[in-house]
Amino acid sequence: MSDTVLMRDVIVVGGGCYGAFYARQLAKAKDKGKARYRSVIVVDREPRCRARVELGEAPDRAFVPREWTDYFAEFLGRAERARPGEPRDFIVPSPLMPHLMFEWVLARARQRWPERPIAVAPVPGDLGTPYDRAASDRTRYVSFAEWICPTHCVEPATCPAIGRTRTWEMGDAVRALVARLQAQGEPVVGPALFVCRHHVFGVGTFAVDAVLEGDETVQTAGASGEPAAVLVGTISSCHGALNMLELGRWKAVEGGGRRSGDPSFTALDGP
Repeated sequence: MSDTVLMRDVIVVGGGCYGAFYARQLAKAKDKGKARYRSVIVVDREPRCRARVELGEAPDRAFVPREWTDYFAEFLGRAERARPGEPRDFIVPSPLMPHLMFEWVLARARQRWPERPIAVAPVPGDLGTPYDRAASDRTRYVSFAEWICPTHCVEPATCPAIGRTRTWEMGDAVRALVARLQAQGEPVVGPALFVCRHHVFGVGTFAVDAVLEGDETVQTAGASGEPAAVLVGTISSCHGALNMLELGRWKAVEGGGRRSGDPSFTALDGP
């Protein structure tokens, strides 16, 4: 905490009670010299969301009244990975949001390969978490917690809910699951993980660069045209949302043209 956290733009998902807390904490961190950033952008479909009413706009704080999916389609679609030594952009997720980053990666895959079978498959296997539920959209929500977690928990080494050392790490569990599936001969690659960590003053984030890297993982997995699957997760140390992106076989364009899955293909090339 003695070092100043350097960021460029910070996207806060939602402007309700959680978003208002996160935006306020980021402002406090900046005022106290613990964080430096260009702007905090709060995205909420409600123009008069709680964060806007309580905090108001500022030279380094803006509010965008849009649906989350539409906003990220535009923002991530033009995002670029930070250059070495430059501050990165970060996303502050909401505990109440759907699996937005997976939705974006899925949409990108369908844009990249418009003629290829692409589906959301159930996530198979056992992660060993006491909480494990599949939603109707096949998102699998998992958690190591068998208790009610404190609000805004930063997931320290000692779990504040039980007063004991935290012996679990969701990223390790997900990577182990992928390794088991691969050992069984499943064409699964990844995982592409967007890992939320405590960043400053009780605010957890993951880097936009991680989301772009996840999109690159899907592109690489599908480049050969053979069937493949990519396990995608937005996780913290204790909790996670998981999806399996399934890529069907794709045949080369007749006449010797490039496949849309070739590494040189971009979404701007068209089918």
